[in-house]
Amino acid sequence: MIFLPLCITCNREIREAIWNDRFFPNLAAMLSAFIVLALIVALLSAIASKRHRQRLSGVAGRPLFSPVPLSNAAMVLGIGIGGFIDGIVLHQVLQWHEMVSNRLPPTTLVAKSVNMFWDGIFHAFSLLVTMVGIVLLWKLLWRTDIDRSGNLLAGGMLTGWGIFNIVEGIIDHHVLKLHNVREITDQPEAWNYGFLGISLLMLIAGAALMRKKHKKV
Repeated sequence: MIFLPLCITCNREIREAIWNDRFFPNLAAMLSAFIVLALIVALLSAIASKRHRQRLSGVAGRPLFSPVPLSNAAMVLGIGIGGFIDGIVLHQVLQWHEMVSNRLPPTTLVAKSVNMFWDGIFHAFSLLVTMVGIVLLWKLLWRTDIDRSGNLLAGGMLTGWGIFNIVEGIIDHHVLKLHNVREITDQPEAWNYGFLGISLLMLIAGAALMRKKHKKV
């Protein structure tokens, strides 16, 4: 069997367990959540831009700072950081679950290593999103037509984190069943729905922060 350059220092058994008939389905499963997140951010950006144009038309002669660029950058940053927090706290510190732990319980060294590999791929995607958010934020340094409210930054990041949790939770916990929030429990679905409930509260709180009155020029 020809192996991709994956886990090159692992033994053959672990490499075979990673590079098997589940490799591309697992990769597509993780990509799907991030693709959906990108589409949601694009949609929210379009809606926010349209509403800002409507506000501008209603205050002729008194232009408003645009909240859209900062809120977009903050949401993307929140999605990336939310992914890191999920991976660090739930995967590594608490070890409640791993990336494919419902399909492949990490009860052996090989299964644990395979889950660790997919945790790494998940973190790689989170890092990429975070870097995009940093670039978007950096591009705002020289703009003078935007709202720089701390509420937009904090609210946008909290909103992005909430959106990440909801999308990742629905896709990975409920639709694809890659893992549960907490694997070792008699009621995994209760933990899964509780995770969504907390995430919804985060989303509401973030949106409330972003809806604060925008500054005028």
